[in-house]
Amino acid sequence: MFDYIEGLISELTPTYAVVDNSKIGYLINISLHSYSQLSENNAHKLYIHHVIREDSHQLFGFVIKKEREMFRLLISVSGVGANTARVMLSTLTTDELEKAILGSQVNIIKSVKGIGMKTAQKIIIELKDKLGKLSDDLEMVLAKDYKVREEALDALLMLGFSKIQINKGLDKLLNKESNFTVEELIKNALKLL
Repeated sequence: MFDYIEGLISELTPTYAVVDNSKIGYLINISLHSYSQLSENNAHKLYIHHVIREDSHQLFGFVIKKEREMFRLLISVSGVGANTARVMLSTLTTDELEKAILGSQVNIIKSVKGIGMKTAQKIIIELKDKLGKLSDDLEMVLAKDYKVREEALDALLMLGFSKIQINKGLDKLLNKESNFTVEELIKNALKLL
């Protein structure tokens, strides 16, 4: 079982990346969220989920572990395959999907291409308890991190940067380390923008 593959991205598309590791090119299926954080001809680490079927072996890669965990939760629901889970994670961020499941927001999940009412309800029923087991401490940490991110976003918007550019930079920084103060996050983001 693979945990991650690290190497040079030799080819990058919105649906897959080819990672060159020890002169072997691994074709890894990715979500749009991961695509937005990767760049061709640079070294990156992708957390891997290996799907083995009778007729194929597929690798699915994610820039952050949390997205891989959500992918694994989604494919544990009967009727949700690996490609459907990837489409869901391309349409909604991990946090949006988590909030939709915990809040029983069927219409948000149903808005994903290929997901009908029954599948959306099944996802909520089967995953709500698993996701709801987050401890209060973790929820407090996530709330603090969200507040720091929002304050940094507001400050950078006032400096004239575009929201898309800021979000991409903040996501890149926070995926590497989440223990920033507002000031540290702004300073590091300014180096990327």
